[in-house]
Amino acid sequence: MKRNAEIYLKNWLYKSHRKPLVLRGARQVGKTWSVRHLAKSENMKLIELNFEKDLIIKEIFTSNNPHEYISLLEMHLSCTINIENSLLFLDEVQAFPQILAKLRWFYEEMPELALIATGSLLDFTLEDHTFSMPVGRISYYYLEPFSFNEFLSVTGNEILRDFLDTINLTQISQGEAIKPLIHKKLLSLFKIYTIVGGMPEALSTWIDTHSFTEISIIQQDLLATYRDDFSKYSARSQKETLDIVMRSLPRMIGHKIKYSNISKEIRGDVIKRALNLLCTAKICHKIHTTSADGLPLDASSNPNKFKMIFLDSGLVSAALGLQLNLEMQKTNIELSNKGAIAEQVVGQLLRTTEPYYIEPSLHYWAREKKGSEAEVDYLVQSGSTLLPIEVKAGSTGSMKSLHLLMAQKGLKIAVRLNSDLPSLVDVNFKINPNDRAEYSLLSLPIYMTEQVKRLTG
Repeated sequence: MKRNAEIYLKNWLYKSHRKPLVLRGARQVGKTWSVRHLAKSENMKLIELNFEKDLIIKEIFTSNNPHEYISLLEMHLSCTINIENSLLFLDEVQAFPQILAKLRWFYEEMPELALIATGSLLDFTLEDHTFSMPVGRISYYYLEPFSFNEFLSVTGNEILRDFLDTINLTQISQGEAIKPLIHKKLLSLFKIYTIVGGMPEALSTWIDTHSFTEISIIQQDLLATYRDDFSKYSARSQKETLDIVMRSLPRMIGHKIKYSNISKEIRGDVIKRALNLLCTAKICHKIHTTSADGLPLDASSNPNKFKMIFLDSGLVSAALGLQLNLEMQKTNIELSNKGAIAEQVVGQLLRTTEPYYIEPSLHYWAREKKGSEAEVDYLVQSGSTLLPIEVKAGSTGSMKSLHLLMAQKGLKIAVRLNSDLPSLVDVNFKINPNDRAEYSLLSLPIYMTEQVKRLTG
């Protein structure tokens, strides 16, 4: 189950000025496995501490002296710790958040020791901490579910992944990028990825069994695990609201969130808090609307107007109760939800293209003018350029909103993701007597979502 994170973690491990690393991400995305695999692959002794399972461990970290920590750990664990060849792994640190403040002492007094901290609900700790975080003395890494590129690697399709990485704009403009036979195979693999999703346990089960029944069991178990976690970060009275909101989100993908559409019986402020809690747990992610006036996108975003995607497309399929064996027979990835699955999977893949050290964020553009509404699915930063992205589940679809945005903002390149072969064309479209959209439209098959920034940056 090789991951892109493996390359970064190895680079981090051998940095000359390495800082303690805080690994962040939703529960069950593979954080613990990644750390264990790093230690094994680099022949390091793994010192794994779990603050939920071994409560007495907290007593070791009462001082601000890392040398004392190591001495006490050697006695507690009955082992010798060579700090130059050991990896100290602090897991489930949300059970003892004060340990995060002490990472500065490791950085300042024991830089030879590799240290990684993580936890299944770590982001709640980081959001509400009352202690002083060691700013400038720790690094962050954000781990997402498996991407499609990673899926290709772990399913024995590394050649196809390498092939996609070499496609260039010249090949696309000349119509020579992908042969129809290979395109058909990639679409089929992408459909499987969309249904199975990128959660490690579900993906591993698919590799072992190729059984959609087994996949469904794993996905339902994961959803139940997230619901079981509600009591860990919310009051008992809010647990029911969290469950209602979580069950509602999969059918609302692709639509602006209105609290009344989630529940007419629950107050808007209560639903808002529940949504924010689910986002903090990284079970779902907001896509904020932006006016697209420039970069950074957050500067012109509206926090009160947003759409949502779920953590993972496979979990969306499970939450919607889709019969996966029947969905595989459909002609494109529209599935049963009118394109929402396509918008979901593109959003989660765009998150994987963000730099590892920046928390991913998503944006879209909307004009809410009565009788003339318009919306473009995603806006991303590609290099120093603002890049609009339209998602079409099939090979066709209206482009009026995209034309309007390009004309209003004077942008020169846009991307359309669909199920067709790649192409690059010049668009010259008259919006009205005074406005005309003139830009380059790069159409890419949806399985090339992770190539968007490389081809446009």
